[in-house]
Amino acid sequence: MLASTSVYRRELLERLRIPFSVVSPRVDETPLPNESTLDLALRLAKAKAAAVAMDHPDAWVIGSDQVADLCGAAIGKPGNFERAMAQLQLMRGATVTFHTALCLMRGDTESTLSIPTEVTFRKLSDEVLEAYLHAEEPYDCAGSAKSEGLGISLLETIKSDDPTALIGLPLIALSGLLRDAGFVIPAKK
Repeated sequence: MLASTSVYRRELLERLRIPFSVVSPRVDETPLPNESTLDLALRLAKAKAAAVAMDHPDAWVIGSDQVADLCGAAIGKPGNFERAMAQLQLMRGATVTFHTALCLMRGDTESTLSIPTEVTFRKLSDEVLEAYLHAEEPYDCAGSAKSEGLGISLLETIKSDDPTALIGLPLIALSGLLRDAGFVIPAKK
């Protein structure tokens, strides 16, 4: 089961060709006082998996969360054009670390990890950023730069051990956790 409402995570998990269902985890994503961005991502991935696992104790549940970190501050989903523009202006020429946390849970068995992705943004004009936002409308993406789409043009470099982590679900890491849990990936036809 995928404990997520993210269409991006669902699309990524479909690549592994394993049967799964999607369940909304209904978790409060408010950061705790003085909580680091890494700790926030890990806590939310585990909380999402745990919320769904409570109602489905025999299922393997995948929880994931991503928090973008700019100099220790969390950069969330902008929700609208104005906030997205402010985010992109703030990140212009900067390196942002996207912490993508993953939790695989079933009963008392749990594996939790995080894959960091360092993204350096190009120094682009407001005009270019505005044109991007009107074309892509990435208001549901942390940091406003949809790397699987036109947002890739805003980026100078991406450094990660798992390229799918930046989109929201680290498939290399997840494949390893699922194999450890007994899944065969890729599955026989």
